[in-house]
Amino acid sequence: MPFTVGFVLAMAFVVAQAQQMQSNISRGSSLTPTTNSSWLSRSGVYAFGFYKQGNGYAVGIFLAGIPQTTVVWTAKRDDPPLSSDVTLDFTSDGLSLTSTQGQSFMIEYTSGSSASMLDSGNFVIYNARQDMVWQSFKHPTDTLLPGQILFPEDELFSAKSESDHSTGIFRLKMQADGNLVQYPVNTPDTAPYAYYSSGTYGRKNVTLNFGADGHLYLLNDTRSNIRNITDGGLPADQATVYLVRIDADGIFRLYSHDLNHNGSKVVWESSNDKCDPKGVCGLNSYCVLLDLEAECRCLPGFVSADQRNKTSGCSRNLVADACEQKNKTFTYTMEELESTKWEDISYEVLTLSDKEACKRACLEDCNCEAALFDNTSCRKQRLPLRYGRRQVLTSNVALIKVATSTTTPDTNRISEKRSKRKGRTDILIISISLAAFGSILFAISVVVLCKHNVWAYKKVNTPIGDSEWNEDIALRPYTYEELEKITNNFREEIGRGSSGTDEPSLRPSMKKVLLMLEGTVEIPIPPSPNSILSTI
Repeated sequence: MPFTVGFVLAMAFVVAQAQQMQSNISRGSSLTPTTNSSWLSRSGVYAFGFYKQGNGYAVGIFLAGIPQTTVVWTAKRDDPPLSSDVTLDFTSDGLSLTSTQGQSFMIEYTSGSSASMLDSGNFVIYNARQDMVWQSFKHPTDTLLPGQILFPEDELFSAKSESDHSTGIFRLKMQADGNLVQYPVNTPDTAPYAYYSSGTYGRKNVTLNFGADGHLYLLNDTRSNIRNITDGGLPADQATVYLVRIDADGIFRLYSHDLNHNGSKVVWESSNDKCDPKGVCGLNSYCVLLDLEAECRCLPGFVSADQRNKTSGCSRNLVADACEQKNKTFTYTMEELESTKWEDISYEVLTLSDKEACKRACLEDCNCEAALFDNTSCRKQRLPLRYGRRQVLTSNVALIKVATSTTTPDTNRISEKRSKRKGRTDILIISISLAAFGSILFAISVVVLCKHNVWAYKKVNTPIGDSEWNEDIALRPYTYEELEKITNNFREEIGRGSSGTDEPSLRPSMKKVLLMLEGTVEIPIPPSPNSILSTI
């Protein structure tokens, strides 16, 4: 019984000490980028909180004991940098970010009552029973720390650069078949795309494990060691921190950090050839080692898409589609690159032992843009070309089709464009002029026709003769004596009704009236009534 009581008291003491070492973070705690920016582990080696990235901030875990920020985990790594006015809160729902404008989003949606930044570098969240409900070790980004495990189908993704921790272009995968392999991103998990492999395929439930002495090894489902990636046996003390990381250049490295002297060094790396990672130089370029550093060069006839980013690749400096050439403004030559290879995606393989014959075969094929010649075969390929590199020990010769303009590109293109533009302008002016002239002619014709018809109509309806006679006819009265004199004492008949005697021979037909109105027949002048008045 005394032993039992003593054991319980001892265990309670250990638990209390462990809770102090965990540096508990209570619900309601908060951080800001400029003041109280992180939660430290008990030893002060690791910190969880804000760190500087680009023009803003990011949230993650980093080594706090060295001047140069060494990030080992990043939350929401592909989100834009945060502004300085945000607040990180530990709430009942998890970790959330809130700006001064009231906008908020969750970093980790896990309900918990407390959290802790452990000395192992693991950030954990506990429930009310102190059960671990979330931990950063289960969600790695590009780094593993001692005690951290990479389980089957788990992956590490490189960062874009040392200063930009968003997702890069390389990955390390613990495959379900037991093989630890490195690939470029967005590629199948197949051998043609791999550039590093542990060679342990055919096993089940294999995990990648990392010891405190720098020992990196693979365990199978029976917990047996099937492969040592590193030997381990490095000094394991509180002044030294080890980590493994897939770097932005695609190499998987083991680092040793000396906290006393603020120094770090590479203990092991998956390859000492920086041209090994496939895709390090981008499309239509190839990698060359110069003083152990990778240099990216463009293929002949190509220029760099972005001088500041070697992974952006290269593009043609003269665009010419050989299959679309009808005016023969380009000629083609084959440029050679010795000891160079790239991804083999040949669409046709010819059995040839003559390099010149391989060149001719590509030149005569409008679809062929490059060829690989190895003294026995000629492999035709189309653009883009990937994973190019110079390899001294290979006999491959890369043959690149390069277009050369048969005319002066700038002056001829400009003059051609100007002549085409001038021709189009002349046609437009002539068309507009003809249309305007036609419209004017049409308008004049309409006006003339209308005026002619109106004049003809007026000509028919307007009395012709002396205006004085018209006035007399319309207004003058006659006395009895005048009428008696005109008619010779009423013996002569000079008219009947108000219009005088009607002469049928002078009356036009309806057809003739219509022809007069249309203007096709001349309107005759009626006899003058002055002959009537001459008797007065």
